[in-house]
Amino acid sequence: MAGTEVPVYALPISSRPRRTWTQVTSGILFSIIFSFGCLMVTGTQFVFLLPLRLIPLSASGKLYEKGIRYTKGSFAALIVLMCQWFSPTKLIVSFEREGRGRFTDDELEKIVVRNRTGRVVELRLPRKAVLIPNHQVLIYADWWYAWCLMYFMNTHRDVFIVLKKSLKYLPILGLGMQFFDFIFLARSWASDRLNLSSQLSRLGRRAEKQEIPLSFLLYPEGTLVSADTRPVSKKFADKLGIPDMMHTLLPRSTGLQYSLRSLAPRIPSLQLLDITVGYPGIRPFQYGQSYYTLRSIFLDRTPPPAIYMHIRRFDVGSDVPLGDLSSTNPKVLPNGSETKQAIEIDVPEAEKLAFEDWLREIWREKDQLMAKYLDTGSFVSSKDAVEVPLELRSRREILDAFCFFMPATFGWTWTKIKQYTR
Repeated sequence: MAGTEVPVYALPISSRPRRTWTQVTSGILFSIIFSFGCLMVTGTQFVFLLPLRLIPLSASGKLYEKGIRYTKGSFAALIVLMCQWFSPTKLIVSFEREGRGRFTDDELEKIVVRNRTGRVVELRLPRKAVLIPNHQVLIYADWWYAWCLMYFMNTHRDVFIVLKKSLKYLPILGLGMQFFDFIFLARSWASDRLNLSSQLSRLGRRAEKQEIPLSFLLYPEGTLVSADTRPVSKKFADKLGIPDMMHTLLPRSTGLQYSLRSLAPRIPSLQLLDITVGYPGIRPFQYGQSYYTLRSIFLDRTPPPAIYMHIRRFDVGSDVPLGDLSSTNPKVLPNGSETKQAIEIDVPEAEKLAFEDWLREIWREKDQLMAKYLDTGSFVSSKDAVEVPLELRSRREILDAFCFFMPATFGWTWTKIKQYTR
């Protein structure tokens, strides 16, 4: 019958038609332009910023940090631009209005900012927050769209992500992520604990001292839902004697708990944003990686028509059971560092269990939200959702996406120096 044809994005990748020459050409252009943008960002960091880091002067350190923030913002603009040019889609954002993590009516009125044409250009969400989405598709696509959200939150220059240590060695991107101060973990908690706590303590202290945003992105599930991870989650649930999740994986609480305990004493206003993400076309009990990958989205030009995000907000100081943080209060030494005791403190078993129960209940509510989304195609009614096109806010930002302004500024400065020294 007419009108019943399944859209391509709703077909598993293995069942989709062969790529057309238009898709092939678009994929080649995407690869060239995105690689060029990454090279510009990483090249700017290496050529113009690394020398500043090596100069032992406080002014150089501040310029280095500002430069890194600029390049991080440039990369965020680049990934939004790649969506705009090669894989158009939009975010459908909704906010909790009742129950735990709700936003008040007064808060909701101030969150969404539109331009003169009515297009959403900003979401005024907390500027210092830990974001905990569920894992739906391959990690690259998940954090790609999460970073797009933070572009509209205006925290895209201050994003920090926990990644597998192996990603540190990716060509070009791996070097850029090291410059971005991303946190690489070896998946061994004995060695990762101190690394995670010390880096977050430093980042939290800097964000509060310099009054800059901080968005820390962490996936408590650790990996995406797949045929390989589903039995592992079930085994873990059986071990604990609790029901397994249906549409998500049981979250692991240790990394998030240590992260919050490291950040909360240094950022009193810290918020926790619980983000439930849904992609159209994925059938119940199917796996996102069968429908969406970076290759299918950008090289095959088959993006999700929208990415649905439902946001709940918790105040870490009052809503999250972190236990007694007095032993983790910052003990700053004269050189600006902190004592080891302030970042290595063990969490009492009772406090671990309380936080684990709390997070598991949050995830169970998230699982119920996912069930509603899979049944109805949305988390809330359309009138309560906000449509955010994934497009840059101005044409000027196209230059930002390729890190144009920093080399141009250095070139202009060098020209002036040569003029004055003649």
